[in-house]
Amino acid sequence: MYPIADKRPSTRTHHGINFVDNYEWLRDKGSADTIAYLEAENAYTAEQTAHLGTLEDNLFQELKGRIKETDMSVPVRQGDYWYFGRTEEGKSYGRSCRVPVVAGQDAWLPPTIAEEPPAEEQVLLDFNELAAGHDFFSVGASTVTLSGNFVAYSVDVTGDERYDLYIKDLRTGELLEDRIEGIFAGATWAGEEYLFYQRVDDAWRPDSVWRHRVGTPASEDVLVFQEPDEKFWVGVGTTRSDKFLLIEASSKLTSEIWVLELDNPTGEFRCQLPRQEGLEYGIDHAVIDGEDRWLVIHNAAGPNFEIGECPATAFVIEDLNVLVPHRSDVRLECIDPFAGHLVLGYRRDAIGRVALMKLDPGYTNFTEMSFEEELYSVGSGGNPEWDTPVFRYTYVSFTQPASVSLLDVATQQRTLLKQQEVLGGYNPADYVATRRWVTARDGAKVPVSLVHRADLDMSKPNPTILYGYGSYEHSIDPDFSNLQISVYDREVIFAVAHVRGGGEMGRRWYDDGKMLAKKNTFTDFIDVADDLIAAGITAPEMLGAEGGSAGGLLMGAVANMAPDRFAAISAKVPFVDPLTSILMPELPLTVMEWEEWGDPLHNKEVYDYMASYAPYENVAALQYPNIMAVTSLNDTRVLYVEPAKWIAKLRDTAVGGEFLLKTEMAAGHGGVSGRYERWHQAAFELAWLLNQIAGHTE
Repeated sequence: MYPIADKRPSTRTHHGINFVDNYEWLRDKGSADTIAYLEAENAYTAEQTAHLGTLEDNLFQELKGRIKETDMSVPVRQGDYWYFGRTEEGKSYGRSCRVPVVAGQDAWLPPTIAEEPPAEEQVLLDFNELAAGHDFFSVGASTVTLSGNFVAYSVDVTGDERYDLYIKDLRTGELLEDRIEGIFAGATWAGEEYLFYQRVDDAWRPDSVWRHRVGTPASEDVLVFQEPDEKFWVGVGTTRSDKFLLIEASSKLTSEIWVLELDNPTGEFRCQLPRQEGLEYGIDHAVIDGEDRWLVIHNAAGPNFEIGECPATAFVIEDLNVLVPHRSDVRLECIDPFAGHLVLGYRRDAIGRVALMKLDPGYTNFTEMSFEEELYSVGSGGNPEWDTPVFRYTYVSFTQPASVSLLDVATQQRTLLKQQEVLGGYNPADYVATRRWVTARDGAKVPVSLVHRADLDMSKPNPTILYGYGSYEHSIDPDFSNLQISVYDREVIFAVAHVRGGGEMGRRWYDDGKMLAKKNTFTDFIDVADDLIAAGITAPEMLGAEGGSAGGLLMGAVANMAPDRFAAISAKVPFVDPLTSILMPELPLTVMEWEEWGDPLHNKEVYDYMASYAPYENVAALQYPNIMAVTSLNDTRVLYVEPAKWIAKLRDTAVGGEFLLKTEMAAGHGGVSGRYERWHQAAFELAWLLNQIAGHTE
């Protein structure tokens, strides 16, 4: 018998509306009753999935068998060293390593480093040693000074994303006495003496930037920037030219940037353009004809952004020289300057693209990089050096493993540096990825990616996993997965519904799936499911849905709105009680989220709209598909209580469906840590879904 959560009614009242919540008591993480309930759910889930042990083990072994466990990344040059990572068979975590640049060798072509570490190789950080004794381990910052003398790194050993920062002297191998506790993940060096980092407020918002002087206690650190507006978070970094420090204060709709010369780290930051509500902008440093210039990407000219340039001083948008104009069909995403060229990142037809411009010496024209496949992802692949004549990029698709290549900017010659090895005889030609366009109920054209074996019989319905996200302008781009091969080889289709709320089709695609248009995300997903069923690609009894975090909200919503379309739903760290959370400004991230979902605390229209789709509040006496929710006790982004309450209410209210809850007791938003542990977790989740939609047990 499944666990039955006690009903302990509490009433939430806003805008004169009472909502009785029987399971809010589960929010008390320190309660023995809460922990006992979660452990009972874990025991029940283990019992109900015990018959999948063979399938889970097979999936794990298949995944493990495709991965070269003892491997290394392609070395990246920074200063006088080549930096890279190593993994070793049997060890859950990697090592951060480097070798010195050798005079006389090609300055930009990475050296070939043997599998057996050479004598000159230095281990900066061994993450297995740092993780020893901890059930969870995650690295936040790992940054080396330009001289290569010091590395600053931060670690989280609980999963709550509170990091402790340390500094190691790479000349001696000794840790300095410096220790900064309970901070945000990142850190930025300013020379050898100063380090900038962020602290968070009680709601886990990075709200301040601090300057630390190496060799002094954290109690003497200096506050250099404080952001009082709870909708804004702050970040700090440097330009690639290593000439400027940048502090960015941003909400989801508005930006403000402050600048300081890197060689004057104790100076005062200067605002470049004061915030204007609704104006988003970013800057980076270029040198044109010997003059320092700002490259400015902004949305003042239109929702898909424009790029202008100006002298590297304070500016106004209207005075910028337009470098790349706004277009309704192209979403500009970034402009990345080097000493001799610019790299432009943008999105067209739901595919991210890259173009380069040579600076000889002034601005010329951008040339787009072209590739043969229809569906692919391309992006910068590690380019820390400013004065480099090459551009390193990564390429991956649904069927092609990730590769790292060099492009000679002057000659346009491409050199493959490394492609991810897939052991066991993988042949990309055995698989196919295609794009399908689905007309949503309001006429919008929704892109859908389909991946399966090339020899799959598509004349009949096949088991299908339909994945979706659709929030935060995050795009689900083509990627290669060793685990997905096990899906395809079991004659199952993997499909991605690129629904509104994501960024695949530009800023308006995002705007049409947020705030008071959020339901478009859910109806798009249902319309895609209906199209796949109508086209005979799949059928309801063999269609599974999958999504995590905000994609878990999508799963909860479609479970209520269209339960008969799916055989099973896999919801990972699902945001299924959004109204309760967004009504609580004291929770991590909530106030910042009001520009994504709306502010139901102060706006009844938003309250009513969110209440109409919130999965937890709309569970009904319906026949639901089978549902499994996976969560983490220490997740600070989507609290474990949301799926715990959801599963409890489904059990109490639904007239059919099996509902399972698994809580990782030592994990964060991304699940468990350690590669083998993550592989086991992924195999478990996939085994359940494959069994539900295709009946697989091995």
